[in-house]
Amino acid sequence: MSAKLKVVIAGCGHIVEQWLKYAVAEPGLEICGLVDLKPEQARKWVDAFGLQNVQVGSDLAAILKATRADIVFDCTTPSAHTEVTLTALRHGCHVFGEKPMADSIANARRMVAAARQANRVYAVMQNRRFTPGIRTFSRVLASQAIGKLTTLHSTFLIGAHFWTFQNRMRHPLLLDMAIHTFDEARFISGAEPVSVFARDWKPEGCWFDGEASAVCFFEMTNGVVFSYRGSWCAEGFNTAWDAEWHAIATKGSARWDGLNAVSAQAAVKIPDGRPEEGIFSTLEPVEIPAVECLENGHHAWLDHTFAQLAKGERPETHCEDNIKSLAMVLSAIESSESNQTVAIPRDL
Repeated sequence: MSAKLKVVIAGCGHIVEQWLKYAVAEPGLEICGLVDLKPEQARKWVDAFGLQNVQVGSDLAAILKATRADIVFDCTTPSAHTEVTLTALRHGCHVFGEKPMADSIANARRMVAAARQANRVYAVMQNRRFTPGIRTFSRVLASQAIGKLTTLHSTFLIGAHFWTFQNRMRHPLLLDMAIHTFDEARFISGAEPVSVFARDWKPEGCWFDGEASAVCFFEMTNGVVFSYRGSWCAEGFNTAWDAEWHAIATKGSARWDGLNAVSAQAAVKIPDGRPEEGIFSTLEPVEIPAVECLENGHHAWLDHTFAQLAKGERPETHCEDNIKSLAMVLSAIESSESNQTVAIPRDL
């Protein structure tokens, strides 16, 4: 980035720290405004990072008009994303926003249409796509060293004590966290969602107001089946935040622990039915390819998105792609509430 891009940050809760760490270290960016419904919250971050010449307020439109910003970082709560994004686009800004992109498909469609009309980039933070583990795992599957992917399983079990807006949501796990795992499933499999049957619930002892445990069964394109089991109120034996994964293909299987350990086995000799051959195939380990070293997922996503913006190309998680991951989330919630299989919209 040659000329400095002026950035306004909307929403100054705890998540803003990652965005600020990146922005203050990037010489091509200038933070010119912080906006929050509670301006004193924004001023805390101004002081914490020693920011200079930064406008602070609660009116995003006024701050954008005063600063003539180029980009808005939307770090607000999910219910505010639509209005923040539409306001930023009306003022000619690109938007880099937190997940999930919206609280309904109707609002998400409005945001996509507005980005198209404004000819601006609206990209959604999916930092968990940008770590060495997931890049390695997806590369193993794409190589077809274990054949064609048929089944993908994920397990996400975390005991998370936030005491923030997540605790007050009706569907905290599905709406606020499962978007990561569902988006990862699309990335890993290269398949798109077709339908879902899901159930979320509030188990005994759960400290969330809403349903913080869930099981989902997705049918995907290319004949892939994806299963998800998760909990945000699971004490003990927590998985990684990226979940644990098991992929089954036509000639073998692969596993990823959600951190960096990726392993795969391929069948090299299959029993032919004779008793002496036994019932199990002979398996050999698959060589795991090296991938580029990626930093903190937030920062790697920002590096990628800014690089694509500079080239005039779409970022990997631009809104027209990410709405498909959001559709998985909202369809899973609809399925749980209706106790029915729900077709996931394709005309997004």
